[in-house]
Amino acid sequence: MPLFGNTFSPKKTPPRKSASLSNLHTLDRSTREVELGLEYGAPMMNIGGQSLKFEEGQWISAESGGNVSGKEVQRLKKRNLQLEEENNLLRLKIDILLDMLSETTAESHLLEKELEEVKNHSRRKK
Repeated sequence: MPLFGNTFSPKKTPPRKSASLSNLHTLDRSTREVELGLEYGAPMMNIGGQSLKFEEGQWISAESGGNVSGKEVQRLKKRNLQLEEENNLLRLKIDILLDMLSETTAESHLLEKELEEVKNHSRRKK
């Protein structure tokens, strides 16, 4: 007499049903667009009253041409880059000046201590 009953025999699983009964997945994209009207267009959003659309990897103004021309945008980008570089240079200069100030302050404190020691030493000799 086996300990756990008869030998292990699992039930057979029923066959899977078809995932989809429609044949839309067999159609190519252009046919689906024609049949179902799936013409999405560019993604758009409205923030603060300004409409933007996503084209060629960038958000641009949805108005035709917008208030700013392409040349103006390029000029502003170039100016922005120049200002960022200038800002980085000024930050570097500030860091250098702070280092110099710290070094000078430390030297000043050392000199003050030495002066105090000399004064105390000369008072003891008298």
